[in-house]
Amino acid sequence: MLARNAESLYWIGRYIERADDTARILDVSVHHLLEDATVDADATSRQLLGVLGITPPSGLELDVWSLTELVAMSGEHAGSIVSSISSARENTRVAREVVSTELWQCVNAMWNAVPDRQRAAKRLGPHEFFSFVEERAAMFAGLADSTMSRDDGWRFLVLGRSVERVDMVVRLLMSRVGDKPSSPGWVTVLRSAGAHDTYLRTYRGALDAARVVQFLLLDRLFPRSVFHALRQAEACLEQLDRRPVVRVGARAEASRLLGRARSDLEFLRPEDLLDDLTGRLKSLQECVREVGEAVSLQYFHSAPWVAWTNAKVSL
Repeated sequence: MLARNAESLYWIGRYIERADDTARILDVSVHHLLEDATVDADATSRQLLGVLGITPPSGLELDVWSLTELVAMSGEHAGSIVSSISSARENTRVAREVVSTELWQCVNAMWNAVPDRQRAAKRLGPHEFFSFVEERAAMFAGLADSTMSRDDGWRFLVLGRSVERVDMVVRLLMSRVGDKPSSPGWVTVLRSAGAHDTYLRTYRGALDAARVVQFLLLDRLFPRSVFHALRQAEACLEQLDRRPVVRVGARAEASRLLGRARSDLEFLRPEDLLDDLTGRLKSLQECVREVGEAVSLQYFHSAPWVAWTNAKVSL
């Protein structure tokens, strides 16, 4: 597979997952702001921007609409939903030869529908736009599952999606580190991650911080947990690296980083999970950054240009 196609597929996975997760987080947060008039909209909005890694604008008091405009509908901000959709569409266009027609049509239709959905959101409320993004992201995932061969292209797509999912779940958990164990903010985290119903079925309705963190970090069966995403990303890299089995250590830096992060979680006792939770989450976030750089260096960057010196033609 050409490196440019592999890189495009990797970033398609990341951008679609980023748009989906951002829409989920905003949907829950905006709904909470609209329902509860006692909540400080500006402080809550700034906290959410911190979760998403966005620098809050200075000299502007944020509310539901300014938050939605900045994080969801701004075409200028690189981390917005609209920017993520545009980047995903451009990468799909570049990799048109290795994605299915149905997948291209899904992303292209999503991109073309954005202006209409933005206008509808201004009439009917921001939930209209968030629901559209979540539905299209789910359609994309379904079409990728059903129309793509399980080859290297599929592995790069899933790798990007898994890496981005780890980053977003970690950001969500970091936003609630200082909350009380019984704080309703933990329900917000579960709903933002699409995990509320599954969590209630797993723990029979019991809600506390330790169990929420355990579920989102360590659960082996829930596809949006950090452990599940790390293991899936690690499996993709193992299948992409077809070199003979080495006798010592990991084959590549990205595999080593993912394996270390996964094993740190896998053999962690649940009762020790909340000890230095902030440090553990920051370590996972740093791991995601380093994995992205390692994957880029290993698969996407070509060899540096070589300049020959003192090479003269002999006659």
